[in-house]
Amino acid sequence: MTNKKFLELQQRNEQLKRLVELSVTLNSTLDLDALLQLITTTATELLDCEAASILLFDEKHPRLFFAAATGSDPKKLAEVPVPIEGSLAGIIFRTSRSIILNDVEQDPRHYSLVSEHLHFHVQTLLGIPMLIKDRVMGVIEAVNKRDRSFSERDETVLSVIGAHAAIAINNARLLATTKQALNNAKEANQLKSNFLLLASRELRTPLGIIIGYASFLREDSREETSEHAQHVLSAALQMRSLVEDMTNLTMLETEGLMAIKPQDISVQSFLKTACSEVGEIASAREHKIVFAFQDEPILVRVDPEKMVIAFVNLLNNAIRFSPQGSEIIVGTAQLGDHIMAWVQDRGIGIPADKLTKIFNGFYQSEPPDTRHYGGLGIGLTIAKGLIEAQGGKIWAESEGEGQGSTFKVLLPKA
Repeated sequence: MTNKKFLELQQRNEQLKRLVELSVTLNSTLDLDALLQLITTTATELLDCEAASILLFDEKHPRLFFAAATGSDPKKLAEVPVPIEGSLAGIIFRTSRSIILNDVEQDPRHYSLVSEHLHFHVQTLLGIPMLIKDRVMGVIEAVNKRDRSFSERDETVLSVIGAHAAIAINNARLLATTKQALNNAKEANQLKSNFLLLASRELRTPLGIIIGYASFLREDSREETSEHAQHVLSAALQMRSLVEDMTNLTMLETEGLMAIKPQDISVQSFLKTACSEVGEIASAREHKIVFAFQDEPILVRVDPEKMVIAFVNLLNNAIRFSPQGSEIIVGTAQLGDHIMAWVQDRGIGIPADKLTKIFNGFYQSEPPDTRHYGGLGIGLTIAKGLIEAQGGKIWAESEGEGQGSTFKVLLPKA
């Protein structure tokens, strides 16, 4: 083997080694700027040329722009748009074919504005289209081969670099787009949470005044006026329930607002508190709440305040979907290492295919244009979130439409 052939083989082995290293690095890096710099630097070294550059397609303004280049200021490069028509890069982009030019100045297709802007004299050029499947996303160029002309071997090497580069750049762009979408969603969610908190706070004071005056009028007025006051009171209590739902949902969804403070407490105590809190609205609809549990305390380790909120939502659900004047049964019992608590109503029941869907946020079992029962569809979501956050489980049982429903909660013993 001659010394020249040995050197060529050695050079090819070194190129293959560097290409493998480049592939590994590109697959483990998603920082777009770092990727672009690595690609151009590697291309310059492997092709033994003065510089390499990457031009990407700007979809908003149909043209190419310099995304990176070795030995050049990225800001200065960005100032020079490269047209699709009337430039070598544009021809490579449009035809999806590579170009080797070893006398650039004599070629009328050369776009000299870049050279003039950067004060860089281009003598030889090799350009490769960067493809993602059948779509050209840009062009990678190498310029001014040292001591000799660009060859087909150089074209092959740059094609490999361009193929890896296209995939890596596409992945980095997808990641950036995904991150931006997540940030936008997070910002929108925060705005929603802020609005719900603000709205609920602003509504509480006027609602408190309305409920107070309506209660006073109902007790101290004649029959007809008292009946009107009762309607006002019922509507105000329903609105207060919606406001509390808005607040609780925000608390559940916002990190840092829902701090669980567990303690040993009897199930009966927080069930009675929850029943007391819905007493006014239950009375307004002439519902009778019946306790189905023993007096001896059954202890669980939970956050009493959060459990009251959960069961208030379950009771409000029972009140809303039960016929006026019906019974609502609240019970508890020991079940092995767990405590079972439940809210049972004689209401409209739940079809079998909706027993799990009703816990989804804003889910409504009724069509929106023919609703009879009102509500935002978040009460059961809140109850589920608060119970599961404390290691409990909740599910619904029903024999079907018109057969009533039972919401069962399983909690760990204290």
